[in-house]
Amino acid sequence: MKNAVELSGHLPATGTVAGTAASTDLSTRDRVTQLLLEQGAATAAQVGSALGLSPAAIRRHLDAMLADGDVVAREQTVRGSRGRGRPAKVFLLTDAARVRCGTHHYDNMATAALRWIAGNGGPKAVAAFAADQVAALEARCRAAMEGAGDDPMARAEALAGALTAEGYAANASTIASGGQLCQHHCPVAHVAAEFPQLCEAETAVISRLVGTHVQRLATIAHGDGVCTTHIPAQPGRAQSGRTVTTVRTDR
Repeated sequence: MKNAVELSGHLPATGTVAGTAASTDLSTRDRVTQLLLEQGAATAAQVGSALGLSPAAIRRHLDAMLADGDVVAREQTVRGSRGRGRPAKVFLLTDAARVRCGTHHYDNMATAALRWIAGNGGPKAVAAFAADQVAALEARCRAAMEGAGDDPMARAEALAGALTAEGYAANASTIASGGQLCQHHCPVAHVAAEFPQLCEAETAVISRLVGTHVQRLATIAHGDGVCTTHIPAQPGRAQSGRTVTTVRTDR
């Protein structure tokens, strides 16, 4: 039986085939970018598995993204003892790729403004500015969390939903030592890299909204793939006047 091409009497235009292939590649790379934006960092095997791609296919896309400066590769951190062989590489989005995802708007102006505040008012003025900036976010999230109850993890899950609606791509999960809230996007990461008061103010908001003491384990602003906040398991509700602790685990 003759195929459709033979029956039509026409061959597909080479440009059309090439254009379709290029479009498919861009669509796949958009999916890879979105996955890395949400996951923070992932191995080639993890990306391929999540997207249903063969090892050869995902390697081709990641190699192209490496060449284009959209991702960087690092050795995977292995805690404790590990087996023989080289550790797997994990892939992370570059700052340039994050910008194209719509992040880091007006960074230069914001950084200049905070430098002026720091120069004229000192660190306390920067901290006061940061607290004022997150106040509106806290109010919106608190309204969105109405009805979440008193359990810290239930509130963390509600907060993750509220933060996702704000563009933070957040999720909450229960772990052996309590729970954790992960934010896969930070709109002020470049500015916060120089002014950690922004991260500290945000962590204080998370503590108040969750209703218990929390620990910031990692931040995008300091080069981590994801902002991770630990919610320690506690026998009872935290008391008022609780503190917020920032802990780095990558050094």
